[in-house]
Amino acid sequence: MDSVKKNSWSRIGLFLAAALFLALPGKDALADDPTKNIHGFAEAVYGPKLDQDGLTRKNDFNFMEQRLQLKTSCRPDQPETLARWNTEFFYKGDLLVDEREKTARYNIREANGVFSPFSWIDVKLGRQILTWGTGDLLFINDVFPKDFESFFVGRDDEYLKVPSDASKFSLYHPPVSVDLVLIPFFTPDTPLDGDRLSFYDVFLGRLAGKESGRLLTEPPLQPDSTEVAARVTRNFSGTEAALYGFKGTFNQARGIKNEDNKEFFYPRLAVYGSSLRGPAPFVGGIVSGEIGYLDSLEDRGGTDRLVENSAIKYLAGYERDFPEDLRVGIQYFIEQIMDFDALTVNARGGDVPRDRFRQLMTLRITKLFWLQTLEASLFTFYSPTDDDAHLRPRLGWKINDQWTATVGANWFLGKHDWTEFGQLENNDNVYARVRYHF
Repeated sequence: MDSVKKNSWSRIGLFLAAALFLALPGKDALADDPTKNIHGFAEAVYGPKLDQDGLTRKNDFNFMEQRLQLKTSCRPDQPETLARWNTEFFYKGDLLVDEREKTARYNIREANGVFSPFSWIDVKLGRQILTWGTGDLLFINDVFPKDFESFFVGRDDEYLKVPSDASKFSLYHPPVSVDLVLIPFFTPDTPLDGDRLSFYDVFLGRLAGKESGRLLTEPPLQPDSTEVAARVTRNFSGTEAALYGFKGTFNQARGIKNEDNKEFFYPRLAVYGSSLRGPAPFVGGIVSGEIGYLDSLEDRGGTDRLVENSAIKYLAGYERDFPEDLRVGIQYFIEQIMDFDALTVNARGGDVPRDRFRQLMTLRITKLFWLQTLEASLFTFYSPTDDDAHLRPRLGWKINDQWTATVGANWFLGKHDWTEFGQLENNDNVYARVRYHF
């Protein structure tokens, strides 16, 4: 959609939000027809930057947005086959007025149908949010696409997950459950492109913003590019065990196709893993563990410096509720690079240095006040090997059943420009969000 004046889009967005809200049926109307359900929210968000490094296109704020989200689901009575198969359709879409980009756009977050042709299988077809694994904002066997730009600038955590156009088959056969996912259309992680957030550019050898000229080449749309993911789960006396498998591509451009043209690509990838999650004996709370082997199919020997090495990732977590509405969660993550000696021997000057074992720890603290209407939280990432950190303080107030207000910040620390959080050190920001639910 063509850009227009910022104030014009603001008026259009507010008008559409009001019009759609007034057009919604009331609660009594919905109660008369239980097969239909329409709800959502309207919100306004502002996220100014605290640092001004002159690298990004606009240096004073990351985003200023108004968003209207509508969700609806229905179970059709006709035709008879759909009713017999317990069919349900679900739709979620966002109308976003982006004051920073001076644009308005409509995004379909989810649009799918779920049906059960037999009692032991559910089929979900269409655009959907896919997620599994045990990590809290850490991902090993969850290889589905993410939007880390939204995460780092302060959008709601819902927008960390990017939807996939996929087919999901869930089979139930005691004592195990099986999920099989087919993804014919490749969807990458949303990359840091230097527009909202500056980042480390390996070709420039420094932090870059709008001047970065990287090219990201996605895999072609063809039958053998279909990604396949599978999960098998079983419950043992309250402890859930799972096995995972995946064959597809890296969701981040972890390969360099042409150094002269600054062209990256998405190498082929297979992942094999497992996890456990259940009550912690003796000390209370919940304990979890996860492991995954990431098989870089285009560099199994680790000798190609332009393609990401294979790796093993480990994750251990523990969370517990304490009196007075206090919850604490900790995690310890290790990434072990395979064929590290080969990677070191073939490295050239200017390549980003790597550790054989990268360590990352997280701490989440959440406390509720005022009859559980005020939530104060802090989520912290800290890597002792990278010597960097990311702090996410947040304060959320549930004003009433309809209105909520949230303020928070993203604070980045790092010794080196090339580490995950160190590259973002000049992107500290705060944000404020007001949301009306209906």
